[in-house]
Amino acid sequence: MKITDITFGMLRVPLKTPFKTALRTVATIEDIVVMVHTDTGHVGYGEAPATAVITGDTHGSIIDAIRHYISPRLIGMEVADLNRVTQLIQGAMEKNTSAKAAVEIAVYDLWGQLYKAPLYKLLGGGDPAITTDITISVDYIDKMVADSVDAVERGFESLKIKVGKDIGVDIERVRAIYAAVENRALLRLDANQGWTAKQAVYALQTLEDAGIKLELVEQPVKARDLAGMRYVTERVHTPVMADESVFGPMEVIELIRMRAADIINIKLMKTGGISNAIRIADIAAMHGVECMIGCMLETSISVAAAVHVAVAKADVITKVDLDGPSLARFNPIDGGVIFNESEISVTDAPGLGIREIRGLERIET
Repeated sequence: MKITDITFGMLRVPLKTPFKTALRTVATIEDIVVMVHTDTGHVGYGEAPATAVITGDTHGSIIDAIRHYISPRLIGMEVADLNRVTQLIQGAMEKNTSAKAAVEIAVYDLWGQLYKAPLYKLLGGGDPAITTDITISVDYIDKMVADSVDAVERGFESLKIKVGKDIGVDIERVRAIYAAVENRALLRLDANQGWTAKQAVYALQTLEDAGIKLELVEQPVKARDLAGMRYVTERVHTPVMADESVFGPMEVIELIRMRAADIINIKLMKTGGISNAIRIADIAAMHGVECMIGCMLETSISVAAAVHVAVAKADVITKVDLDGPSLARFNPIDGGVIFNESEISVTDAPGLGIREIRGLERIET
């Protein structure tokens, strides 16, 4: 099975409610879909969102990176030579992790199709069923409480609460949500780099002193402020998780060396795809560090790939934040992973199991 061509499409799916964080507000998922074609007629699917404020990728840069730098290296390559193919993708250029991820996901999809097995089985197997949290966007306190109660009533047992806008209001947000869902759901806070180290310690100690138990706090300070991450980690009881601070394996090694966080958040769009995600999970496992697997605003193409990784690496990926399909108004994908609110299950279809993408707009290049 040789790679013969790479083509592109645009997939637009409106969200049920605007996605608001300390960094941005988004109303619609707008992602580039990558299709890797082969001489056997098989097609592998990948996907990449434009998350410029985090990864630096835009729709245009994703397409140009693949078209001009990644694609020329891959035409004619055998899908079976997976390690070589992923090395070519990763070595094609610096950064551009979302573009690399989209192509890698498509190639891994083809790899599963080649060997007629679901991807998670080729990655090591596991129980093909996992549970995700759901994100509660930054908003007025009453709205966040209502959204939280609604999520619990829909069966979600973990809520990721977006904070980081205003330290005083953030504390009140968490107090109100905790009171509304106490004993029914775990709370994960995500500041999206919105606090200083001292603000984070103040907020978390205030909440802890009030008897509010949090499962974790995600990226409380700026991505490059590892000293600030360590400052927070050393001074609070709540586990601290690194997200934007960690893109690849080398950053994981440094973060673990500094003891700057308790948990690592793996996202395929940061790691550049599945190969580095697996490396990060293995490094973390060697050091006894837990991982979460998360996503950007993605549909069930790339989120499906993350699900397969989570299933295969469940020994170290103990937390799941793959709620992109749950935030969307509809699922444009036929086949593959089944998303049912908090419950996610994997079929035995080869690769990612995608049969059809509805509403895909072809992009001519």
